[in-house]
Parts: sequence; C-alpha cells; structure tokens
Amino acid sequence: MRDWQIQRRERTRRLIELGGLVVKAGLVELADDDRATLYGAFLWMADKLRGDDGIHAAALWQRRGRRAFNGGGLTEMNTGPK
Repeated sequence: MRDWQIQRRERTRRLIELGGLVVKAGLVELADDDRATLYGAFLWMADKLRGDDGIHAAALWQRRGRRAFNGGGLTEMNTGPK
C-alpha cells in the first residue's frame, strides 16, 4: 500500500472517531441535527481555547471527558443551569 493511501485511511479513521464523539455526547439530538448549530458551537469552543482562559477551559473539559470515558457518563457533564 502506498504512503498516501495509508495517510488517507488514518485521516478517515480519525474523522470517523471525532464524529462518533459528537454523537456520543448527544450533540446531534440536542442540536436537532443542525450542522450550522454544531459548527457554531465548535467555533465558540475554538475561540474559548484561543482566549485568555483557554488553558483552564481545556483542563476542565479534559477532566469531564475523562470522567465520562471512565464510566462517569454524561450526567456529570450536565450539571449546568437548565
């Protein structure tokens, strides 16, 4: 197999895994499958990470994500105001 084919398959796998995270987090249903809403949320998150508080936000999101991956589930992530 050629290098470009290997790289393409690795990229495809990575994109599929990232899409799976969007589904796993329940964002597809919460955004009513509206891609503009999802993209807007991702842009907001990118702005947050680029901002002065980016390191803090990344650390917080990482902790929550690890907890969810380790069986804590999404309920711990849904502790904000309703």
